Amino acid sequence: MGTTTKRAATAFDSFFLPYGEEGEEHFRNHVELVVDTLADVFQEMDQPFQGKTVQDIQQELNGMLDLSEDPQSLHEVLREIKGPVLKNSLHVSHERSMAHLHCPPVLPGVLAELIISSLNQSMDSWDQSPAATYVEEAMIRYWSDLIGFSERGDGVFTSGGTQSNYMGMLLARDEFCLSKWGHIVQKDGLPGAFKKMRVLCSEEAHFSVTKSVSQLGLGEQAVVPVPVNEDHQMELDEVSRTVAQLEQEGLLPYAIVSTCGTTDYGSIDPLEGLADFCEEKGLWLHVDAAYGAGLLLSEKHIDKLAGINRADSVTLDFHKWLYQPISCGMFAVKDQKHLRLLSHHADYLNPLEDEEEGILNLVNKSVQTTRRFDALKVLLTLKVLGTRLLGSMVDQTMEVARFAAEELEHRHRFFVENPSPELSAVVFQYQSEESSDVSGLNRKIQQKLFHEGKAVIAKTSVRGETYLKFTLLNPRTTEEDVLAVIEEIEHTAKQILGGTPH
Repeated sequence: MGTTTKRAATAFDSFFLPYGEEGEEHFRNHVELVVDTLADVFQEMDQPFQGKTVQDIQQELNGMLDLSEDPQSLHEVLREIKGPVLKNSLHVSHERSMAHLHCPPVLPGVLAELIISSLNQSMDSWDQSPAATYVEEAMIRYWSDLIGFSERGDGVFTSGGTQSNYMGMLLARDEFCLSKWGHIVQKDGLPGAFKKMRVLCSEEAHFSVTKSVSQLGLGEQAVVPVPVNEDHQMELDEVSRTVAQLEQEGLLPYAIVSTCGTTDYGSIDPLEGLADFCEEKGLWLHVDAAYGAGLLLSEKHIDKLAGINRADSVTLDFHKWLYQPISCGMFAVKDQKHLRLLSHHADYLNPLEDEEEGILNLVNKSVQTTRRFDALKVLLTLKVLGTRLLGSMVDQTMEVARFAAEELEHRHRFFVENPSPELSAVVFQYQSEESSDVSGLNRKIQQKLFHEGKAVIAKTSVRGETYLKFTLLNPRTTEEDVLAVIEEIEHTAKQILGGTPH
């Protein structure tokens, strides 16, 4: 056995993770300082937003953002950022923060962030993330099984829905070019007929579908929006008609994107019908379930995902209904062979010899090189909370959304666009005969509530008019919270209509 040589101290030790007892104490003290500061902020933030204007916040930040050559103590820096940064942030864990698909993070996810940052694993090659590689693989297997994919299913963690949708569109494009023309896009670029290629999606699909197809060189005109019905779902008859029309024009439809939880309404396109159609026509089916995949843990509503197992690729976001800190997403494929379309080899990172020896380098499955060990957040959350509790959180938010829609329907000044919400989003408008500009009135309501810090709700456009929106992801938001916000909306509208000063 060799002898251990005592490590000599350096001038930089206090700025890195600990060596020895003295370093551990230093680390603990710093973590406690951060915890104490955050605890103070959370205690003092009794509203979802402090209500400062853009100009106020910029002015408060001005002096604090000045930098010096000399170091400052952490205590001093935390004191400086406490007001301008921490208190001026959106308090997403507040029960009346119900604007966007922006969830309150659960404690296991928050604590996992400390571990992830401390270990600082890079998920591109096995020798940079030895244990982490297999944790991610296990989490991929777990969620692939939940989707209903066979043992050939696979995937990779991503930064979120936009990246996952990009990967779905990338693989769909390359697989089509390979199967139709034997053309390898990776090596040879786009084929001569690429201008004829078309992707279909709902007219209410996430903007990242069009953005991805555009970035992939096909142009925005390659995305064909399909009309939706009164429930904001893609119509199967319209899909069939559109494909037939495209084919008649000599164009090449090759993929359909089904949205499982639209951003505004939480609507779910007909998964089984689209799967049947894609199977019949030989089209790639990508399911954007960034929002709706939370139902995989639901005991009451999982049937709404029937048919998702037949997709070629699926987008999941864990920083929505799994309550993870941003960012944390996943891209899944039904057949792992398609991920080979992403693979590039570099001698210094993932040489072919590694693959031949069975060494798993996850960069082979990703459009990123360096990636965070986000799978650990999911593992800790599933183990600490358990799937039954997580599923009940999802179900609770859906029940509160239904209550919100029913309550708004009962109040004569409100019109609800989706009175039977499919997930946990409710879109509505406050209507008044006293206002000649209903859109302007609703915009003012949303802004006044935000700047007074009373509630954070969203606004969106429906048929060219401004509507309001509740996006309910916080399981601690109760029916009483919803009632209080609705009453604030009514009170604010009366103030605006009565000319009460802001």
